[in-house]
Amino acid sequence: MRGANAEVFSIGSSSGSDITQALLKAFTSACQSPSPSKVVIPKGEFKLGEIEMRGPCKAPVEITLQGTVKADGNAIQGKEKWVVFGNINGFKLNGGGAFDGEGNAAWRVNNCHQTFNCKKLPIIKDISSIDAKNFHINVLGAKNMTMSNIKITAPEDSPNTDGIHLGRSDGVKILNSFISTGDDCISVGDGTSNLHVEKVTCGPGHGISVGSLGRYGKEQDVSGIRVVNCTLQETDNGLRIKTWPSAACSTTASDIHFEDIIVKNVTNPILIDQEYCPWNQCNKKKASTIKLVNISFKNVRGTSGNKDAVKLLCSKGYPCQNVEFGDIDIKYSGADGPATFQCSNVSPKLLGAQSPEACSSPLTKLPGQ
Repeated sequence: MRGANAEVFSIGSSSGSDITQALLKAFTSACQSPSPSKVVIPKGEFKLGEIEMRGPCKAPVEITLQGTVKADGNAIQGKEKWVVFGNINGFKLNGGGAFDGEGNAAWRVNNCHQTFNCKKLPIIKDISSIDAKNFHINVLGAKNMTMSNIKITAPEDSPNTDGIHLGRSDGVKILNSFISTGDDCISVGDGTSNLHVEKVTCGPGHGISVGSLGRYGKEQDVSGIRVVNCTLQETDNGLRIKTWPSAACSTTASDIHFEDIIVKNVTNPILIDQEYCPWNQCNKKKASTIKLVNISFKNVRGTSGNKDAVKLLCSKGYPCQNVEFGDIDIKYSGADGPATFQCSNVSPKLLGAQSPEACSSPLTKLPGQ
């Protein structure tokens, strides 16, 4: 954790056993250690009941999960959480293992779509990630998962340190979180559906991005993305949808909605970029084959860090369809102002007031293109 001198507390249970009490005991000992410590869950498959591991601890604690821990698939009624880490400075969770929530048993009886008085599924909350080497949190193949009160920090010049990346996931919620990093605060990959992001503060970083999409073959559609009541501050890009020209697939990204967003000195606050081609890795002359359908930006207000307040670079092969803007108010006070609203291959529907005036500015290239 902090070198070879970290004190190690191992779970000495045999594979197949319930390690709930053993893990809690090991964590408690590690938390009381005056020097950095590590709790190791070895390779194997173990049962794990509801457990809360909370500080404050005397020194940083690392949990190394090498095996697989499995929830009780029959424990459904009234279970709002499974594994909770909280109030631990310098916390790390690693090891290449897996948390198996045995969610199939809960999904079959979950009735949240019919009643507010429904059975609750586990959540991930009260976790910090600091200075990750690459992505801080990578969510792949998740279903009906809630992430709340997540704090992510890394320097703004740290490369490829996306805060939370999602792909091939359905029904994820990201709530009440703070993300300050060197890449996208939240990046939405292919196969993501029914994502709800609310009360997230982002910055510095590269904003909240859908994509990039289209770089690889056999990508899946993206649908049902909703970002509401969020704040972006000092970010390079704000609300962004990005797809590759000369895409390796033909998919659709649809029903993507941004509403009640505050931007504070954000470069490119609203950007649809279907000419996304970093480091010239593609043929820019070939139009993107990713279709963008049913997109909206409503009540976005604040300040831009450059004059390109709104820039819509849609595909000339597949123009954006049903794009809607309502009550946009983004100001820019730089010497090269005023703020601009540029449109290419799109005719947005306008509701309320738009400042700057929609589609009123000549098209300019993005930096590096």
